[in-house]
Amino acid sequence: MSVEDKFDNAQDKVAGKAKEIEGKVTGDKSREAQGKAQGLFGKAKDKLSDAAEAVKDSAEDAVDAVKDGVEKLKK
Repeated sequence: MSVEDKFDNAQDKVAGKAKEIEGKVTGDKSREAQGKAQGLFGKAKDKLSDAAEAVKDSAEDAVDAVKDGVEKLKK
């Protein structure tokens, strides 16, 4: 995950928490819900980025394994 992605995700989580707290303090249930949703969105983006990175790593490992196999067959 890039630094920009991490920053963007953290920004969503922090802004969401701020909205959630604002909603609790003011008694605005809608604002509180918006904050919770935004915080969950930031967490979901983290998970999605982690999953994408894992898939990319697995694909790279598979390509390397195929290349190694081809090289062994050439010998």
